[in-house]
Amino acid sequence: MMMEEKISRVFDNGKMSGVTWQVDGIKIGHSISKFKELTSFDASSKADVVRMHFGMRGDYMFSYKQLNSTFDLIGGHHNIMYSRDFDMTVSNKTLELETFGIQFPTETFIQFTQNATDALKRFAENIVQGKSAILSKNWGAIDSQMQQVLSQIIHCKFSDELKSLFLLSKSIELLVLCADSIDLSDSKKEVFIKSKTDKEKIIAVRDLINERVHCPPNLTEISRHVGLNEFKLKKGFKETFNNTVFGYLTDQRLNLARQYLLDTQRTAAEISTELGYATPQHFNNAFKKKFGMTPFSVRNNP
Repeated sequence: MMMEEKISRVFDNGKMSGVTWQVDGIKIGHSISKFKELTSFDASSKADVVRMHFGMRGDYMFSYKQLNSTFDLIGGHHNIMYSRDFDMTVSNKTLELETFGIQFPTETFIQFTQNATDALKRFAENIVQGKSAILSKNWGAIDSQMQQVLSQIIHCKFSDELKSLFLLSKSIELLVLCADSIDLSDSKKEVFIKSKTDKEKIIAVRDLINERVHCPPNLTEISRHVGLNEFKLKKGFKETFNNTVFGYLTDQRLNLARQYLLDTQRTAAEISTELGYATPQHFNNAFKKKFGMTPFSVRNNP
C-alpha cells in the first residue's frame, strides 16, 4: 500500500514544503526550502534507515555528528549514508534549496545490495555491524539520466497500485544509478576541474542550460557568463557530468518534451517548435532515438 503526505516546516527565517511517499517500507521525499536570509538549522532522526540524498538545487553545508564530518556542497550532488540515528546542522548558502531523498529500511537495503558492487558490499557490511558510514567521500554529480528519474517520480501521474509499483521500481533505479555514478567518480581523476571555484562554475553552466532549455545559449555566451574559457568549459563539463554540453542540452530538451507530452495537450509539432527543433521530423527522430518510441506513442502509452 502506498501512502502520500504533504509536509511543511517553518524555520526562523524561512519555510520548507514538500511531499513524501511510502511504499513497502521505503520512504521517498521531495522538498523545497525558501529562506529570507542565510541561516542555519538543526535536523535529527531516530529512524534506523539507509539514506540516499540528492541535492537538486542550491548550495549548503552540513555537519553530520554520527559521521564526524562536515560536507560543503554545491547543487547537483548525491550520496548514500547510514547511521542508526542522525543529528546534523545545516547552513544554507543560497536562499532556495531543493532536495530529494530515499530512506531504505536497513534489511531491505542489504537485500538489494548483497550481490552488488564492491563499494556497496563494503557499505552494507558497515550497516550489518551497526557502523556509521558514507558510500564515498566523493559526492557524485546528478546527471541527465538521474534528473529524468527524479522528475518522473516528482511528476508521477499514476495512482494506487500502479503508483506504488512505479515508485518502488524508480527508487531501485536511482540506487543503481547513484552507486554506478559514485563508482565512476571514485575511479576517475579530476584533470580539468580541481578547485572548488571551478566546480561551482561548471555547476553554474548546468544550471544555465536548465534555465534556458527553450532558448539555449551558445558556448561563447556560456563561457562569458561563468568566466571559464571554452576549452576548460567543455572538458570540465564532460569530466563532471560524463556528457558534453550539447549532449546534456539534448537530453534536457527531450526529457522536457516527454513531460510536456504527458502533462499537457500540446501537439508534438508545437513542442518541437517551442524547444527549438528545426522541423517536427527532426524532433521526432531525436525523440525516438532517445526513448525508443515516437512522441505519439508516449502520449498514447505513458
